Amino acid sequence: MRLHYLQHVPFENPGSILTWAKENGHAITSTQLYQNDALPEQQDFDWLVVMGGPMNIYEEEIYPWLAAEKLFIGEAIAAGKVIIGLCLGGQLIADVIGGKVTQNPHKEIGWLPIQLSEEVRSTPLFSFFPEQPIVFQWHGDTFSVLPDDATCIAQSDGTSLHSDNFFQILLNRFHSCSSLFYLFLLILPEPNNQELAECNKIPVFY
Repeated sequence: MRLHYLQHVPFENPGSILTWAKENGHAITSTQLYQNDALPEQQDFDWLVVMGGPMNIYEEEIYPWLAAEKLFIGEAIAAGKVIIGLCLGGQLIADVIGGKVTQNPHKEIGWLPIQLSEEVRSTPLFSFFPEQPIVFQWHGDTFSVLPDDATCIAQSDGTSLHSDNFFQILLNRFHSCSSLFYLFLLILPEPNNQELAECNKIPVFY
């Protein structure tokens, strides 16, 4: 299997997904968008991982590569790729397929509880999760309008729409991710001090 990932900042890579892919002998390639790397052809990969970042999906004037990235994600969806979107990546996918992402009244940063719906807890991917898992969150925007055929599967006290699961695409606001076939928990073995340093000192919802 050939896994390609889109990275938006130098300090945020796929973490344990890379470890899993290497240990299982999968081919790994990447596009470092902040370095203006070229995007691959669709026939060059099987899975696409779209990473997070401190920018917002609507900041094309500041980050011009966002426009090309959205087109690329749309082509990957049309090509039937398995796609995992983490944080900003999930928001980008939602935007591409007709959802709307806007600023949330609160930022949520840290290990915080979410409430899983009964519907999602009855599925194999989440059946072993507790009703209120503690997950790492780092976001200031929210899915204010869900894409068609999307279902809200989790919420928190600060954000009502947390993760939207539809067909082969799974968007994740909290920093865990799963696909149709595998489940990964993205918990770094040691704190990522460079990532933590990027946290803005503004009011945060706890």
